[in-house]
Amino acid sequence: PSQADQGEHRNERHRNEGGTAPLSVPANYGRAKVVSRENYLSVFFHTHTHTHTHTERMKFSSIQVGGSRKGAGARCCRAQARQGSSSDPLLLRVARGEKAERAPVWLLRQAGRYMKEFRKYSDVLPFRERSETADIAVELSLQPWRAYKPDGVIMFSDILTPLPALGIDFDVVKGKGPVISNKVSSMDDVVALRPMLSPDEDLPFVSEILSTLRQEVNGEATVIGFVGTPWTLAAYSVEGGAERHCKTTKKMMFNDPAVLHALLDHISDALVEYCSYQIQSGAQVMQLFDSWAHHLTPEQFQAFSLDYAEKVIRELKKRHPDTPVLFYVNGCGGKLGMLKSCTADVVAVDWGVTIKETREALGEQRTIQGNVDPMVLFGTEDEIVSAVDRCVAEGLGQHHIVNVGNGVIVGTPEEAVGVLIDRVKEHSKVVSSV
Repeated sequence: PSQADQGEHRNERHRNEGGTAPLSVPANYGRAKVVSRENYLSVFFHTHTHTHTHTERMKFSSIQVGGSRKGAGARCCRAQARQGSSSDPLLLRVARGEKAERAPVWLLRQAGRYMKEFRKYSDVLPFRERSETADIAVELSLQPWRAYKPDGVIMFSDILTPLPALGIDFDVVKGKGPVISNKVSSMDDVVALRPMLSPDEDLPFVSEILSTLRQEVNGEATVIGFVGTPWTLAAYSVEGGAERHCKTTKKMMFNDPAVLHALLDHISDALVEYCSYQIQSGAQVMQLFDSWAHHLTPEQFQAFSLDYAEKVIRELKKRHPDTPVLFYVNGCGGKLGMLKSCTADVVAVDWGVTIKETREALGEQRTIQGNVDPMVLFGTEDEIVSAVDRCVAEGLGQHHIVNVGNGVIVGTPEEAVGVLIDRVKEHSKVVSSV
């Protein structure tokens, strides 16, 4: 991952939720022992004996994916992505900041084990076989779209999918989650990581999934690509899986920040290439999931997460100016003031804050996403309708993508998901009745 230009706008970013007083963050926060980027890259490229051609390919590999075996489909998707118009699907238009006839809706983890049809696959096939076999992943992605017609179709994948291309392998163990055996614990481990040179060769299934989804959805919904943020992927790589206190990563943060920053740099660079590859393959919007942001204080969030996410977002906006980027922050309470200066097209929030306070912090013209409590889906129909009405009303009718504040969980009644989505589609009635 890479670092954005941190010093120049640090005071503007470090605002409290009232938007006035900047947080007092030393310019070298978390960096007392950090090697310079130039020295790190010198060691990295020396170790990997990259030629100038390889270096240039790493920077521009996303431009070349049209030459893959799915090149024709990818080229078609690229041409469509450049042609923004009022005929584009609703979610795409709203993500660009346009006004629309109603708020679009899709759900985090909308393709999941709460669906009976999904369990026919998840009960018999391991996760990576499902997510890395294109035909299966396409089917799982489309199941909720066929059932509920949400405005977004997110590809069935994982936030950790690019890690094996860097040399960090993982498995997803049922009941436990991701498990990484070759954890990153030293600078030698970071330097040994591979760059993201050829995502089309290392992760060909991603292109197949996205290009097929674009064809299947046929403009009736927006196809969403995604990945974890540099911070979230780095924390998983250091911890070796989900860890309640993020203890090993925090110890590295406080005792050897140079290693953590070098890892974040490396993952940021890789994510620019990986996200570009997804966009070239057919993703119409990209969502970055900062799933582990709740482990960070506001100061730590700025230095170890937001600055790196910003670098990825800014580079994607340079390469793909017509493709909106969504930034989801789990545990965003206390961090809304910082997010005002984030350059993502859409800021997505969890259910720990209200849409009203998010709107007040970010402004009426800022597009936001969220944030119905997914647990309300276990309530009565009246409770679901009330939660949706409140969310939509606080969104003020425009520049708002309705979603849950965290993923739909196992055991959620399928009919409840339908109630939520159908109610959002009655947007104009909701706004007038609240």
